[in-house]
Amino acid sequence: MKLLEGKTAIITGASRGIGKGIAQVFAQQGANVAFTYSSSVEAANELENELNALGIKAKGYKSNAADFKEAQELADAVVAEFGTIDILVNNAGITKDNLLMRITEEDFDKVIEVNLKSVFNMTKAVQRTMLKQRSGSIINMSSVVGVKGNAGQTNYAASKAGIIGFSKSVALELGSRNIRSNVIAPGFIETEMTAKLDEATVKGWRDGIPLKRGGTPEDIANVCVFLASDMSSYITGQTIHVDGGMLT
Repeated sequence: MKLLEGKTAIITGASRGIGKGIAQVFAQQGANVAFTYSSSVEAANELENELNALGIKAKGYKSNAADFKEAQELADAVVAEFGTIDILVNNAGITKDNLLMRITEEDFDKVIEVNLKSVFNMTKAVQRTMLKQRSGSIINMSSVVGVKGNAGQTNYAASKAGIIGFSKSVALELGSRNIRSNVIAPGFIETEMTAKLDEATVKGWRDGIPLKRGGTPEDIANVCVFLASDMSSYITGQTIHVDGGMLT
């Protein structure tokens, strides 16, 4: 029995990295997948074909979760196409790192808008459908940085910490309707982005992690499957650290 059989998930920012890993594992577990991407049409088409080949229904949407109206239109389109929205994974995110003395107002605002406001936009957009169904699982991607902070990332840390407060409040508001809201805080996850870093930096990070390795997108995806499935039906308002013991 597949854990997400017959469920429909929206995953934002899924054409690469962690989002792509989540989409792949969700499809393997029987979920129908609606995913968003911002610019990489080719990667999105490739992923759509790959997921459909697994025997589920998958569709990519070019949509900016940071835009309130686009988020609403996306939710409407997914309901029209798939019939339900059972799972929302808010994964879209960017970084614009700099020391506080050098960071521009624009770079602060942009990171808050893409990382935090998108979570508000998408959660509000799917809320009506989930309330009608009296069920739903919302999974928001924070970061180890949102929990402990990081020099040079005031904007990113603020956005990721904000996600945790937002998610807890949603859990309190919607719990009586059987809608759950949880957070995953990834540590050092090795993706296309980290592959560009020099080996010495990456080795330093790995050495500082109790499990002595970086995480994979699949490590995050597996926890998402748990939170999206009925196995976690009594879990809401929680932040799960998937960081190899980094914050222990």
